Amino acid sequence: MTLVLTPASIAPARAESTKTETTPGGGTPAGPPGPPSRQRDFEAAAGRYGVPVTVLLGVSYLESRWDANQGLPSVTAGYGPMHLTDARTALSGAVPHHGDGAEDPRGDDSRPSGPPLPSADPAPEQDPRSRTAEEAARLTGIPVAQLTQDPAANVLGGAALLAQYQKDLQAPPSADPADWYGAVARYSGAEDDLTARQFADEVFSLLKEGASRVTDDGFEVSLPASPEIAPRMEQVERLGLRAAEAKNVECPKRLACEWLPAPYQLLPGAPGSYGNHDLSDRPRNQKIEYIVVHDTEETYDRTLRLVADPAYVSWHYTIRSADGHIAQHVRARDVAWHAGNWYVNAKSIGIEHEGFLAKAGAWYTEAMYRSSARLVRFLAKRYDIPLDRAHILGHDNVPGTTPATVAGMHVDPGPYWDWGHYFELLGRPFHPTAGARGGLVTISTDYASYRLRYTGCDKPGVDCPPHGSASVRLHIEPSEDAPLVRDIGRKPGESTYDVYDHGARATTGQQFALAGRRGDWTAIWYLGQLAWFRNPHHRPTAVNASGLVVTPRRGLSAAPVYGRAYPEAEAYPPNVPVQRIVPLQYVIPEGQRYSVGLAVRGEYYYAVTFDSATHTVVRGRTVYYQIQLGHRVAYVMADDVDLLPSAVKGSHRPGLTGG
Repeated sequence: MTLVLTPASIAPARAESTKTETTPGGGTPAGPPGPPSRQRDFEAAAGRYGVPVTVLLGVSYLESRWDANQGLPSVTAGYGPMHLTDARTALSGAVPHHGDGAEDPRGDDSRPSGPPLPSADPAPEQDPRSRTAEEAARLTGIPVAQLTQDPAANVLGGAALLAQYQKDLQAPPSADPADWYGAVARYSGAEDDLTARQFADEVFSLLKEGASRVTDDGFEVSLPASPEIAPRMEQVERLGLRAAEAKNVECPKRLACEWLPAPYQLLPGAPGSYGNHDLSDRPRNQKIEYIVVHDTEETYDRTLRLVADPAYVSWHYTIRSADGHIAQHVRARDVAWHAGNWYVNAKSIGIEHEGFLAKAGAWYTEAMYRSSARLVRFLAKRYDIPLDRAHILGHDNVPGTTPATVAGMHVDPGPYWDWGHYFELLGRPFHPTAGARGGLVTISTDYASYRLRYTGCDKPGVDCPPHGSASVRLHIEPSEDAPLVRDIGRKPGESTYDVYDHGARATTGQQFALAGRRGDWTAIWYLGQLAWFRNPHHRPTAVNASGLVVTPRRGLSAAPVYGRAYPEAEAYPPNVPVQRIVPLQYVIPEGQRYSVGLAVRGEYYYAVTFDSATHTVVRGRTVYYQIQLGHRVAYVMADDVDLLPSAVKGSHRPGLTGG
């Protein structure tokens, strides 16, 4: 049950974009003399192979946003601006996302843990979609190594592929972009017509709208808008793709989705044990409050095999990196086992994205970002979920349930997920909502050019390749040389620069109570301590905001913090065991303030048996506020805190309304 807070002035914000300060590099094998230019790379390749330059730019944007990604592969072994794939470098996760044993994805201590989770077959697979670099090498005469490492050569390879696909369709090398719809659809590598059409539709929507940006290696690239374009969509029928229909799925019409159900069944040899989700009747019995963003730490195909195993766990959707194709596994009305916190599971939808947190080169394609954003907009509208970072969570923002579970909670999708771009696609870009005295700040980095040092992507202690980051790093003093703030729940010592350690990080879209400013540095309240991050005026990493905050109730030296919003003991009926309300190891000391995201009354979904007739929703009277405690959210009881406007001093308790 959600409670509406008034005044309701909690809104996301965005910093003004700043240009990359890196020096451009690379070459143009077929371009005119002069300084290197990604724009000229596209023009030269288009001219050489007779492909309209706008088509080449549109396809590349949907694959990579024109970035070179330092010659490192995507999760599906795609390289460079055109995402040419090389099967020999296909990536494989060492451990599936939910199979590392550190977190029970159900997060429900009212029932015993299930059997050990199975692992996927570690042998790499050879997907036909992972061989386009070889085909481009045959067409261009350029070695595969150069096609994958030299951006200009990569663009030539992509143009050659599009020209060949046009030839295979027995279509002329037309100068009209509208004549290239079929070739663009084939470039997706999709095996079914719906996904191929979705990819081509996104490209041609982009051609109509236009785009411009600075790439990750410092090049300005632009695609002029062509609003009058009318693509020849019937060309897809000549590709010979498998006919597909988006039946029985909860997806917007424009998305290519399929229903691949997670099994709900009893497990043999384990009396009473079942998998791999729980039946429910949401939103009739419980409001869906959250959408949780995960990465798979596995390839798409192996992820599908795992979710089809009744002894494994579950999530609602999986999104493929190469083309943005979506598979739905669990109905939104039912509760999937994905977030490691039963309270959050019972009130959320989980979406897995094909990718690897710690492989900085395993970048997410624009096709996947766009499919995910379309899906989230659809679900948010259907279930009345606000599009802000209090409701759209990363798995790394979900709190542990008790002190014992905090250290083992997962940390995906990590600092390389571009939250700023994601929220632009959601239609809720982060921008200032208040002046300097608003009392809150919203983290907002310029992802492409903001590069923090991380270690441990390949080997512990070894620096990761430079990469854009959605997170800022937090210090105990306003100095890069000062120690990082500590997260006592994750580890007893200092936080580190390890890519898996978010104990001293705040991420784009998260709002924190402002605690002070000193020169280029800004201080926030974080995990019960003062935390400083660099926020220079000429290149800001946060913007001003206002809203509501909590502080310990007058007379209390500290307020306890909880990982779930469970009801008071008196609310439980006789047939449902009372769930203890256990505070976490964190507290909010007197004088500190924390941003409020939402207010709820305590709820617990009792669902520990295969027979859903015994499932019960327990509702209490205790009011909780969800706060941005650190990198993760947390809950405080309303009776332990004062609720205040962030920009106004003094105690104030706005009214609570809603059901």
